[in-house]
Amino acid sequence: MQTQKVGIREFRDKLASYALESEAPIAITRHGDTVGLYIPVRRKATEADWAAFEEAHSKVQQMMLDAGLTEDELMDEFKRLRAAERP
Repeated sequence: MQTQKVGIREFRDKLASYALESEAPIAITRHGDTVGLYIPVRRKATEADWAAFEEAHSKVQQMMLDAGLTEDELMDEFKRLRAAERP
């Protein structure tokens, strides 16, 4: 995997696109000297990831149906439990 060199100003200006689209490490330079490295960890979802997501979605939908819960009721309960955990 080839490391791309990018000036610090360019990296700053295009940070969102580098963070979302980069697949290879980026050497961040200033006046030609490397001052840091950006190593992306984002990966594209595989077919197996999507299949697992669809299966989980189906299971959650069935559990909600069995419990007689709507999405709004589930979210309200989630928010209530999170608020109770806060000091």
